[in-house]
Amino acid sequence: MRRDGIFSKARIPYGTWGNSYFPAWQTSAIAEVNIGQFAAESMARIMGLRKVPLSQLDYLVLGSTIPWHWKFWNAPMLSSLVGQRIPGHHVEQACATGLQATLAAAAQVQSGDHDVVGVLTFDRTSDSPVGVFPERRAYERTIALGDVWDNFGFDPATGGSMLATAGAAARKHKIERREVDELTLHRYDQYFNSKAAGLLEKTCVPLDLLNVQGKPLGRIDADLGIRRVTAEGLRAMRELETAVTAGGQTHAADGMATLLVTTPGRAAELSPRPEIEITLVAKAEARANPGLMPEAPAIAVQKLLNKTGMTMAEMAVVKNHNPFAVNDAVFAKVLNYDWKKMNETGCSLVWGHPQGPTLTRSLIEGLEEAVALGGGNVLLFGCAAGDIGIAAVFNVTDKGAK
Repeated sequence: MRRDGIFSKARIPYGTWGNSYFPAWQTSAIAEVNIGQFAAESMARIMGLRKVPLSQLDYLVLGSTIPWHWKFWNAPMLSSLVGQRIPGHHVEQACATGLQATLAAAAQVQSGDHDVVGVLTFDRTSDSPVGVFPERRAYERTIALGDVWDNFGFDPATGGSMLATAGAAARKHKIERREVDELTLHRYDQYFNSKAAGLLEKTCVPLDLLNVQGKPLGRIDADLGIRRVTAEGLRAMRELETAVTAGGQTHAADGMATLLVTTPGRAAELSPRPEIEITLVAKAEARANPGLMPEAPAIAVQKLLNKTGMTMAEMAVVKNHNPFAVNDAVFAKVLNYDWKKMNETGCSLVWGHPQGPTLTRSLIEGLEEAVALGGGNVLLFGCAAGDIGIAAVFNVTDKGAK
């Protein structure tokens, strides 16, 4: 089994991370602010709380998927808002953006080009702008695209919707509605149990919002829009597709997440617990057949396990982006894995899906969970629109443990 890691020179310093809470679409003042500015200022706030000197940053990798005002400027603008005039670039791969941004940061460190790379991912689905694009292949001069909802509802490769992929995967793998309802209820219980235990406070940072005059708009201190569900309530919901109801799918949200990637030496300097070492062991991407998005993450994990010689039994923490509860049921069936062992501290099915920062938050939660367990491998995976799946394994080692 590979243990040296594909980025042997890169480390994620423990504790140099954090994310906003993820309010659901149109439920908070994030809908009223420039999301790039909010993300950059929030990164500065989070790193300040973590006692990480921002003067140490020498590169910035951004990740977002929805157009926002000033997006053309990206890293040059946001690095200045963070407080450092440093170079950087932008990464985008639908729901996989948060993980790809982390991989891109690790590549910068591995190459020796930069020592301390900040990862900043964000998106605002609220009031998503409408882009107007020239369309010279049709009789219409322009085609207006609603960025979020139109894309969710139409895959240009198949003509189907995201919802249709969940139903198709459920039918292929003979997933029953009863199991999906049970799985959904379990995911909500995991989230609310973690919240009651104060685990969300380890990663989620309350953040204040200001308007352009610097006056307060509100405070984001909860994952707004999450409703409690019951077994009876889930059973009563109308089936929108095979084994899919409104309760068994995530919701659009707003938010940001940030972390650092650096060298082993700098990680020891920047982390409040330098004895904890976090490495990236391996990553894999794969495609399922058209219109079978929920199957793609399972195929990516299979590919990752095959090329590393690792097994699911070696994973201390298993986290994923699950836009549909069907995703988890399909994964469990393909990998012969108990879905109750996944997402112990919460998941995007419950706390929402801002797209860009979704997998970044999942990674941060997974790393915190592994540290609490005393170390181990963290498996992170998810879909990336259409029929692409992505997976990665991180290793957490507590060198101070007896």
